[in-house]
Amino acid sequence: GILAVGACIPLNKLWSNIRMNRTIKTCALAAAVLVSGNALAAELETEAQKLGYVFGMEIGGQLKQGGAELDIDSLTAALKAAYKGEELALTPEQATTIRNEYIAARRAEAEKAQANMAATNAAEGDTFLLENAQKEGVQVTDSGLQYQVVTMGEGPKPAATDTVTVHYRGTLLNGTEFDSSYSRNQEATFGLNQVIPGWTEGLQLMPVGSTFKFFIPANLAYGPNGPPSIGPNATLIFDVELLGIE
Repeated sequence: GILAVGACIPLNKLWSNIRMNRTIKTCALAAAVLVSGNALAAELETEAQKLGYVFGMEIGGQLKQGGAELDIDSLTAALKAAYKGEELALTPEQATTIRNEYIAARRAEAEKAQANMAATNAAEGDTFLLENAQKEGVQVTDSGLQYQVVTMGEGPKPAATDTVTVHYRGTLLNGTEFDSSYSRNQEATFGLNQVIPGWTEGLQLMPVGSTFKFFIPANLAYGPNGPPSIGPNATLIFDVELLGIE
């Protein structure tokens, strides 16, 4: 489930989408230069030609997935020169500098987009919680956690160190479901000291057999480190059914 504390969004995988293991990459590029273009697709007779075309397909697909804008003529020229041991247009130091500059630029773009999303989510969350707190049946704790009793059970309430079994469904403010034990048709069991603060606090308010709806501010959820399915500074909504205390 999504509830474990410490989830974060990786920003350093920008280059890894287009980077292969060096050994495999060297062999792949060497084989790929044996075949040139779709015109040879029908003439793949030797094992080297077939293998080269397969590697070329994989390399091309990974480069496209990586999203980098590449000049194919430059790529082909470098492949040919490197494979034949000819003089290269760039030194290894120059190549490293260009690669690092590219990675830094993409990382900066990703961080800027992340910051913009965090600001937007925070503002939307504040507006939602302010309005939601005025609705009938919604209660607000000192921490800012909001909850609504759907069904009040008659069992005991768990402590912060207890292990509980629940069914739950988590959604974003726009209604997008990001996690659900109902969808998996499998109850979830975990320690209340192992989940986000909003859950640790909220479930202690619930007698066994209860169903509550929680409206959890970002600072009681994942804050700026929300996973990709949630995003940074997102306010979350959970429907939680407390089934038992282990």
